[in-house]
Amino acid sequence: MADVISNLEAPPAIRDRLAVALDVDDLDAAVALARRLAPWFGIAKVGLELFSVAGPDAFARMHDVGLRVFADLKLHDIPTTVGRAARAVGRHGVEYLNLHAAGGVAMLRAGADGVRAGAADRGHEAPLALAVTVLTSDPDVTAFDTRLDATVEATCDGVVCSAHEIAAVKRRDRALRTMVPGIRLAGGSRDDQARVATVADVAAAGGDWAVLGRAVTHAEHPEQAAAAVVASFEQALEMAGDQV
Repeated sequence: MADVISNLEAPPAIRDRLAVALDVDDLDAAVALARRLAPWFGIAKVGLELFSVAGPDAFARMHDVGLRVFADLKLHDIPTTVGRAARAVGRHGVEYLNLHAAGGVAMLRAGADGVRAGAADRGHEAPLALAVTVLTSDPDVTAFDTRLDATVEATCDGVVCSAHEIAAVKRRDRALRTMVPGIRLAGGSRDDQARVATVADVAAAGGDWAVLGRAVTHAEHPEQAAAAVVASFEQALEMAGDQV
């Protein structure tokens, strides 16, 4: 059975909605892991740990594997700095970049405009600017509504939020996209996360993308864990009436 599971691949419509978090401190190890899980994940999340070691080379190597890149850098500074940094990131052709919504409307707008301009500088596809509302490690979501309002006013394309806030995002604006971290396998460890969910929860709530890290990358058999995630997501999407 293990061999059967490990040979499965995700349908493209499912694979495109799953991101693998490559939270490691070695670029070659990240590439090896990305290649290993690419049949099930269409997006590579490059966070601060990997970016601090490899810089923009991490983006290029993930593109070489055939994955879209979510630059999980959570930019947060004065608007001018964020705008310039986002433009630099956009020039590398990343498909998604996130910015801390706590930075306010002016900062979010500068980041969103910057990453789009950077992509245009090099002829890349327009990336999506995503505002981080409340970290999934934080149990206090009292700032969520204010940060969601700032996201909309700043013309960001979507948010990074837990599965528990997806419905509120879609009520605010159906066009907003949702990138959802804090995903665990059913019955799995919560680790350092406060607001966790499964991929089935994301599907049921109408989320756009699910981000999985340790639940798959630290599993004894990552391929089997990835295949199980895909099966659960696909079933939940069908039950929710979503097109797979």
